[in-house]
Amino acid sequence: MNSSELVMEGLELMLLGMGSVFIFLILLVAVTTAMSAILTRFFPEALPVAKPPKRARPAAGAAVDPEVVAVIGAAIKQHRSRRG
Repeated sequence: MNSSELVMEGLELMLLGMGSVFIFLILLVAVTTAMSAILTRFFPEALPVAKPPKRARPAAGAAVDPEVVAVIGAAIKQHRSRRG
Protein backbone atom coordinates (compact mmCIF):
# COMPACT_ATOMS: atom_id res chain seq x y z
CA MET A 1 0.00 0.00 0.00
CA ASN A 2 1.30 3.37 -0.86
CA SER A 3 0.52 6.60 1.00
CA SER A 4 -2.25 7.77 -1.33
CA GLU A 5 -4.19 4.52 -0.77
CA LEU A 6 -3.78 4.93 3.01
CA VAL A 7 -5.04 8.50 2.83
CA MET A 8 -8.06 7.45 0.76
CA GLU A 9 -8.87 4.62 3.18
CA GLY A 10 -8.54 7.04 6.11
CA LEU A 11 -10.93 9.49 4.45
CA GLU A 12 -13.43 6.69 3.75
CA LEU A 13 -13.32 5.59 7.39
CA MET A 14 -13.67 9.17 8.55
CA LEU A 15 -16.70 9.79 6.34
CA LEU A 16 -18.26 6.48 7.40
CA GLY A 17 -17.78 7.31 11.10
CA MET A 18 -18.98 10.88 10.82
CA GLY A 19 -21.93 9.81 8.71
CA SER A 20 -23.01 7.16 11.18
CA VAL A 21 -22.79 9.64 14.07
CA PHE A 22 -24.76 12.23 12.08
CA ILE A 23 -27.49 9.69 11.24
CA PHE A 24 -27.64 8.57 14.88
CA LEU A 25 -28.06 12.17 16.07
CA ILE A 26 -30.79 12.83 13.49
CA LEU A 27 -32.65 9.70 14.66
CA LEU A 28 -32.19 10.74 18.29
CA VAL A 29 -33.74 14.16 17.65
CA ALA A 30 -36.63 12.62 15.69
CA VAL A 31 -37.40 10.02 18.36
CA THR A 32 -37.18 12.59 21.17
CA THR A 33 -39.51 14.96 19.33
CA ALA A 34 -42.01 12.16 18.63
CA MET A 35 -41.88 11.00 22.25
CA SER A 36 -42.48 14.54 23.48
CA ALA A 37 -45.46 14.95 21.14
CA ILE A 38 -46.97 11.64 22.28
CA LEU A 39 -46.54 12.43 25.95
CA THR A 40 -48.04 15.92 25.69
CA ARG A 41 -51.00 14.52 23.76
CA PHE A 42 -51.87 11.75 26.21
CA PHE A 43 -50.62 13.38 29.43
CA PRO A 44 -51.23 17.15 29.20
CA GLU A 45 -49.82 19.38 31.89
CA ALA A 46 -52.18 20.03 34.78
CA LEU A 47 -53.47 23.56 35.18
CA PRO A 48 -51.91 25.39 38.12
CA VAL A 49 -54.03 25.29 41.25
CA ALA A 50 -54.87 28.65 42.76
CA LYS A 51 -53.46 29.07 46.24
CA PRO A 52 -55.96 29.86 48.99
CA PRO A 53 -55.68 33.40 50.32
CA LYS A 54 -53.52 33.82 53.39
CA ARG A 55 -55.23 34.63 56.64
CA ALA A 56 -54.62 38.03 58.15
CA ARG A 57 -52.32 37.87 61.16
CA PRO A 58 -53.61 39.31 64.39
CA ALA A 59 -52.24 42.66 65.49
CA ALA A 60 -48.82 42.30 67.11
CA GLY A 61 -49.60 44.69 69.98
CA ALA A 62 -52.56 42.69 71.25
CA ALA A 63 -50.74 39.35 71.28
CA VAL A 64 -47.57 40.48 73.10
CA ASP A 65 -47.39 40.12 76.85
CA PRO A 66 -46.77 43.46 78.62
CA GLU A 67 -43.93 41.89 80.61
CA VAL A 68 -42.15 40.98 77.34
CA VAL A 69 -42.56 44.55 76.14
CA ALA A 70 -40.98 45.82 79.39
CA VAL A 71 -38.03 43.43 79.04
CA ILE A 72 -37.42 44.46 75.43
CA GLY A 73 -37.62 48.13 76.40
CA ALA A 74 -35.09 47.62 79.22
CA ALA A 75 -32.72 45.79 76.83
CA ILE A 76 -32.92 48.62 74.30
CA LYS A 77 -32.32 51.22 77.04
CA GLN A 78 -29.28 49.30 78.31
CA HIS A 79 -27.86 48.91 74.78
CA ARG A 80 -28.20 52.62 74.06
CA SER A 81 -26.58 53.58 77.36
CA ARG A 82 -23.55 51.35 76.65
CA ARG A 83 -23.15 52.71 73.14
CA GLY A 84 -22.87 56.23 74.40
